[in-house]
Amino acid sequence: MSESLLQHRADVQGLATAILLPSVSVFGESLERVPGSAGPLTQVVGIGLFQRAVLTLQRAGIRQLIVLAGPEEDQLKQALSRGPRVTIPVRWMPIREFPLDDPRTWEAMAAEVPGFCLVASVRGVFSRGLIESLRREVQEGQAILVAQPAAQRGAGDRWVSVKVQAERLVALGSSRTDEATLVAADLLVLPAGLMAAAQDIQTPPGSVPIRRWIERAAIDGRVRVMRTDGHSSQWYQDVRTQADVLVAERKLFSSLKGEFEGFVDRYFNRKVSRWLTRIFLAVGASPNVITMVATFVGLLAAVGFGLGTYPSAVVAALLFQCAAVIDCCDGEVARLTFTESPFGAWLDIAMDNVVHMAIFAGIAVGLYRQAGPDDAETFLVLGAVAVLGNALSFALVTRAQKIKSASRWRTSVHAAWSEFMLKNVASRDFSVIVLIAAVLGKLDWFLWMASAGSLVFAILMVWVTRSSATSRA
Repeated sequence: MSESLLQHRADVQGLATAILLPSVSVFGESLERVPGSAGPLTQVVGIGLFQRAVLTLQRAGIRQLIVLAGPEEDQLKQALSRGPRVTIPVRWMPIREFPLDDPRTWEAMAAEVPGFCLVASVRGVFSRGLIESLRREVQEGQAILVAQPAAQRGAGDRWVSVKVQAERLVALGSSRTDEATLVAADLLVLPAGLMAAAQDIQTPPGSVPIRRWIERAAIDGRVRVMRTDGHSSQWYQDVRTQADVLVAERKLFSSLKGEFEGFVDRYFNRKVSRWLTRIFLAVGASPNVITMVATFVGLLAAVGFGLGTYPSAVVAALLFQCAAVIDCCDGEVARLTFTESPFGAWLDIAMDNVVHMAIFAGIAVGLYRQAGPDDAETFLVLGAVAVLGNALSFALVTRAQKIKSASRWRTSVHAAWSEFMLKNVASRDFSVIVLIAAVLGKLDWFLWMASAGSLVFAILMVWVTRSSATSRA
């Protein structure tokens, strides 16, 4: 049996379907929202809660979506038609025709769910990593309840407390004064069989039956609890008031992280770039536009290095560091607004290399203008070596990324080597080295290191991407 067929069966039998409840809470007894609370169209970093939930589920691998919509159905449809494209099929089931307290509603949905389904309200913002983890953790006949620390709930919230033993749900409670350490998030995974047996469990008229199902399954030990504080990439944040919106936005910004980051990126560039990212979001700049802004600033820095004076070199180094900060913003805006694209990723790394080559050339020209007749040509040769080594490295890195995207590394060792090299080429840490060298007046030392380093890196990439390290598609 082929690997693709096995993967298809795993997707079909696993968690590939999500049910969204825009008008109600998963565990709430009332079908009406509390007046003044955040609704499905409430904006979080420029995208409504409902649209953000759909796009996050889509990015996490959910293949189909069922929406039990209330009176805001038309508004929700319009929200999905704007912004990033939704590529998964969406089925709309109006609550007026499919009441949530009617077992037949859930039985009809169970018939369309192969394996498991994720059920969520849109009163929260959650990470892609959390959904991916849920998809990995599904087990036959087992429900998964997502729980978060009680401290993350507002003081006035009505919560559903969670009692856990050995990662299994023991009981659910509801009280504002309950001193629980864990509370249920409006997000859980249900086996299709649990929904298909909806008629076996009686629920009061006008109430959501999910809590009764979970309590019944917990008695049999069939409800596992996944905590959101177990891993930084698996988080959930309630959004019920405008104050919660600010908390969710802070959490989204703090979760931003590039695929490859160095020390300076993590502890300096990202700290500063988040303020610039807010500005770019406010003016509606696209990730590709931000990439070109960073490129322009980087090329301006290269011109400054080429002037060949100490003050211009220091200013140019500061501009180059500024370009490195702005370069973080394009990825942050793309991830926050779901506008990542293969072209955008290629443009980002291509423009990074254009800037790096321009910086090497600018430093070489500046040193040439400062140097005496005996050393001048040496700096031009060093600059040419650094530029050519960088160009060759870029071509080899592009090849490595294509191999990675096609999963064509022969062994995990070859993949690990590629990952290590890609992380180092994408690091912006050397911008600080340039700044230190400019301040100390030792840009000639940096040029020697850059020319030697680019050649060594290119040679290593030739070895990493050699034909014996890859397999046929």
